[in-house]
Amino acid sequence: MIDQHHWLDAMHLASASLPIGGFAYSQGLEQACHAGTVHDLRSAKTWINDYLLLVIARQEMPWWKVIYDAARDDDWMTVESATQMLNALRETAELRLEAMQMGHAMVRLYDQWRAIDIQQLQSQATGIPDTVKQVLQTDYTAAHAALCGFRRLELHAAMAAWLWSWIDNQVLGAVKLVPLGQQDGQSLIHALKPKILEVIEIASNTVMANAGSAPIGLMLASTQHEIQYARLFRS
Repeated sequence: MIDQHHWLDAMHLASASLPIGGFAYSQGLEQACHAGTVHDLRSAKTWINDYLLLVIARQEMPWWKVIYDAARDDDWMTVESATQMLNALRETAELRLEAMQMGHAMVRLYDQWRAIDIQQLQSQATGIPDTVKQVLQTDYTAAHAALCGFRRLELHAAMAAWLWSWIDNQVLGAVKLVPLGQQDGQSLIHALKPKILEVIEIASNTVMANAGSAPIGLMLASTQHEIQYARLFRS
């Protein structure tokens, strides 16, 4: 059983109202729609599902878990080195800028969470070191993982929060870009929702020596998006 406050915190972190700017990024989806690769409900599902299982599950979330575990153990040296490694794995300048801008926004929220911890006496007397915060600002996934680990948020609930917010943003992007109807969007969420548990399972069992991905199609879409004439999203 997971404590009630863990679920509440997870829903808070997964909320679209969290001011990190995730709604401004499509992560290559806009270019995929522009090129015709994604053009209907079926192709949108294929694009998001492949991204989820081939990139998120095998690269993003294994590194998320490393940073989460290190922050939970107050191992700030590992948090810094893992964050730098994850940031180096960003395939394009556009994706790296996205990670940095969202990471900076996430770290700005740390003090609010820390104030609640002090008030409720649920965490340590000290916070995340300022030098570590500076490194975490360079990558959203790392900043999210470090906050969850430092606050001892239950692992699977925390991972599900990150994954839900990612899927939600991708589906909202597809609704605007394909475009899809709102019911199609909900159908897409229902189809992708079970994948969250699959991704958590894959990531949890991935040996870090094998953690990585080679998303050539995503890289091409991202680089082409950088020079796309008209666009709604920043990536």
